[in-house]
Amino acid sequence: MQQIKFGTDGWRAIIGKDYTIDNVKRVSEATCHWMAKKGMSTVVIGYDTRFGGKMFAETAASVFGNYGMKIYLSDNFVSTPMISLACVKLKADMGVVITASHNPPLYNGFKLKSSYGGPTVPNEIEEIEALIPDTPLGKLKDVKALHAQGLLEYVDLEQLYIDHVKANFDLELIDKSGINIAYDAMYGAGQSVLPKILPKAHLLHCDNNPSFKGQAPEPIHRNLGELSALMAKDDRLAFGLANDGDADRIGLYDSNGKFIDSHHMLLLLLYYMAEYKEMSGKVIVTFSVTDKMKKLADHYGLELEVTKIGFKYIAEIMTQEDVIVGGEESGGLAIKGHIPERDGIWIGLTILEFMAKRGKSLEELIEEVYAKVGSFSFDRDDLHITEDMKQAIIKKCAGGGVDLIGERKVNHTENIDGYKFYMPNDEWLLVRPSGTEPVLRVYAQAEDPGKVRALLDDAHKTLQEGL
Repeated sequence: MQQIKFGTDGWRAIIGKDYTIDNVKRVSEATCHWMAKKGMSTVVIGYDTRFGGKMFAETAASVFGNYGMKIYLSDNFVSTPMISLACVKLKADMGVVITASHNPPLYNGFKLKSSYGGPTVPNEIEEIEALIPDTPLGKLKDVKALHAQGLLEYVDLEQLYIDHVKANFDLELIDKSGINIAYDAMYGAGQSVLPKILPKAHLLHCDNNPSFKGQAPEPIHRNLGELSALMAKDDRLAFGLANDGDADRIGLYDSNGKFIDSHHMLLLLLYYMAEYKEMSGKVIVTFSVTDKMKKLADHYGLELEVTKIGFKYIAEIMTQEDVIVGGEESGGLAIKGHIPERDGIWIGLTILEFMAKRGKSLEELIEEVYAKVGSFSFDRDDLHITEDMKQAIIKKCAGGGVDLIGERKVNHTENIDGYKFYMPNDEWLLVRPSGTEPVLRVYAQAEDPGKVRALLDDAHKTLQEGL
C-alpha cells in the first residue's frame, strides 16, 4: 500500500487511484488508534458534495464503530465549518470531513478536526500519520448495524449551524438593509444552507453536481466569471459571495464585478472588529498575506504574527491566545467570537453586517481602509511545470540567485514558508510550491493591477532563466 501523507489541509488524492475505500479505512484506523491512546471516544463525521462522499463517510464510520467509538454522522452533505462547530456543540473529541476542499473534481480528501472546533494541530497530525497501518481492516459492521447498536447517531448539522448563525448575526438588519446579494456555491456544500440564511439571494450553481462541471471549486477570480459578469451587469446587486467545495473559503465581488481578494477582506475585518466593535487581540496571518495588515494592526496597537502557510497554524494559535482576526491569502479567514476555523459563510455574513450597520458599499469601506494603509493590488499565478523545473526554481531561490526581478532590485528576502522578495514601492513577490497540488505558486503585490501583472511576468522570466 502507498504511503499516505497529510498536506497543508488534510490528506487528498485522486478518487479511485489513491483515494479508495481501503485507504480511507487505513487513515480512519490510525485516527482511532490515536484517539484511543488519548482516551477519546466520540467523533463527528460528515462529507461535502464530491463524488462518493457519503460512501467514504460511511466507510470511516464503520471503522470508528469497529473500535467502539460513539459516532455522530451527518444526515446530508455539510460544510467543513459545520463539522468543526459540531465538535464544540456535541462535545465530540474529533471531527472527520470527507472533502478535498477546493481541489479539482477528481480528488477527495480527509480532514481532521479537534474538540475546540478547528483543524487538528500539525504535531498531532504527524502522530496520526505515523500510526497508519500498511493494510486495511477487513469486513466491518455497516452504518445500519452501528445505528441499531446505538453507536451511531444521525444528526442535522446544517440546522445546528443555522441556529448558531441566527444567535450571532442581525439577519433582520441585513434583510432590511437593501443590499442585494448574489451567491455562487460552485456546486459545493454551501448550496443548501446559504439560501436558508439569506433567502432573497440570487443563486448560482446551487444544485448538486459532484463533477463541479469540470472546474475546481476554488473561489478565485478566474473560476468565477459568471458571478463577476452578473455583478457587473446587474446594477441592483451590491454583494457577490462565493464559497469553495466545502464552504470554508470565500470569494467576494463588489457592485462593479470587481474581485475583492482575501488581503482586502482581512483588512475590512480588522477595521470592523477593532474600530467599530472595539475588540482587541492578536492578529495572525500567513506568510502570503499583504504587509498592509501590519500597518493596520500597528494603527490599533495590536500585535501581529506571521505563520507558515496553512490555516492549521493560525488555528493552533487561536486555541492558545486571544486572536481578533486570522487568515490566509487563499480565502480562509477567521475572527474572534466564532470557532477557530475558517468559515466562508460566516465571514461573508460579517462583512455584510458591517455594510448594513455603516450603510456603506464595499467600495466605500475599502476606500476607508486605503486611507489608513494605502492602496494596493494583488494577484497569484499557479505554474503547472515539471517537478524538475519546480525544484530547480526553489533551489535558485534558496541559493540567493534572485537579486533582480526584471529591473526591480530585491531589497531583502524572507523564507518563513517559500521565498518572499521585497522591492521598492511596497512591491513583493512570493515563490512557494503548493502543499496539496503539483503546482508552483507565485504571488505578487504592487500599486495597481497593471504593475502586478508586469511583476508576475518578469518573475516568470527571472525564475526560469538559465534553468
